[in-house]
Amino acid sequence: MLHIQTFTFNPLSENTYVIFDETREAAIIDPGCYEKYERQELDDYIQKEGLQVTQLLNTHCHIDHVLGNYHVKEKYRIPLWVHPLEQAVLKAASSYASVYGFPAYQEAIADHLLIPDSFITIGKTPWNILFLPGHSPGHVGFYQANGKTLISGDVLFNGSVGRTDLPGGNWDVLVQGIKQKVFSLPDDVLVYPGHGPTTTIGEEKEYNPFVGKTAHS
Repeated sequence: MLHIQTFTFNPLSENTYVIFDETREAAIIDPGCYEKYERQELDDYIQKEGLQVTQLLNTHCHIDHVLGNYHVKEKYRIPLWVHPLEQAVLKAASSYASVYGFPAYQEAIADHLLIPDSFITIGKTPWNILFLPGHSPGHVGFYQANGKTLISGDVLFNGSVGRTDLPGGNWDVLVQGIKQKVFSLPDDVLVYPGHGPTTTIGEEKEYNPFVGKTAHS
């Protein structure tokens, strides 16, 4: 059975996800925990649930999504997975972390590369890696078909979409990915975004003001 625990960390209200199945093997996606108490909250949950953390995954590598990478890698001795095009984004985070109010940010190096249209297995559960650039050049999402679940990162939100005014952003590419890949998923798929509450594919196809049926073309 699929379990997803959400934590909202740092001043940018970033959603960090702990995902596991009946094996109790877990992956942490986009750890945004910067403060000591945030890291402790994450660790306490993992200990309480008796989880074995085996993977660290980044949907993309903007600073708010990678603040806890170093802590997670070091504490759980696990590899970090990113898309090849996000390696430069990850490396750049150190250069502007202080500007965003994170002077104590510690850089973590990627160990493995996420290959789009392949699968990564968490416990016994396979997740499809979807290539969804536009917000960031190597942005990916993670889709679990049987569990009808999409970890969308900063591509699709409840009632919104990712910004494209950051380096490597592209509005047309973002919208194309949403309409061709994300909106091709079943309407009842539950979307876990990088910020804000969950939503469904059907809800966003119908009502999203940027890419839904009523959006201005």
